[in-house]
Amino acid sequence: MPEPPSPIADDGDETHFCGTCAFSSACVAAGYNKPALAELQCLVEHVGPYRSGEHVFRTGDPFRAIFAVRSGTVKTRMVDKEGREQVLGFYLPGEVVGLNAIYPEHFPCDAVALDTAYFCRFSFPAMSALAARVPAVQQHLFRMLSKELGSASLLAGDHSADERVAAFLMDLAGRYAARGFSATRFRLSMSRGDIANYLRLAAETVSRVLSRFRTQGLIQVEGRECQVLDPARLREIGHALQPGDALR
Repeated sequence: MPEPPSPIADDGDETHFCGTCAFSSACVAAGYNKPALAELQCLVEHVGPYRSGEHVFRTGDPFRAIFAVRSGTVKTRMVDKEGREQVLGFYLPGEVVGLNAIYPEHFPCDAVALDTAYFCRFSFPAMSALAARVPAVQQHLFRMLSKELGSASLLAGDHSADERVAAFLMDLAGRYAARGFSATRFRLSMSRGDIANYLRLAAETVSRVLSRFRTQGLIQVEGRECQVLDPARLREIGHALQPGDALR
């Protein structure tokens, strides 16, 4: 199976936002183009690269900024005193990491790069000032926060392994499509173990479900490259977990 295009953001230019900018749609909807926000460019800092396994931030770090993924994939996780990991979510280009630190004012989890990743780091005090000036940006932040809350409640439900894996694949597909990438061919940057941990399943169960989906002609998987062959059927299987793109 040919390798899918790599979802990497461009850097935009003087008049255009980056292709995967997490906030451009809200700014444009409010009538703000990039030149109109020129005086606010100081709130954004390009950072990276972070290599696979490197921390973007750690539990307990002071919260001063949120991170919008420009390229690569990131997982968030918590590690208990016994060293057991709980994967909380995965973040793709154009998505924002760190929103769950707004209230405690320190990061309540780790963010770890799964492959080479670059970010736009937004000063949160400056972002708050922008949100006060641009209601559409404020509403966009609220929507992202609501998605964070929704993902946890969905995964806590009593759903089968097939439902969870199907919903996970279709959620990834929808999120890639929303950023202009392929909805049917994408890379699973996360390991099977990470997927299983996130979905509250055993790694062997995830592997069996993927094998079954492949045998049924729903997907094709080679290594970490995934091709969705029957999105309608996968969506039907995972419908109970898909009230929109709430999984994160």
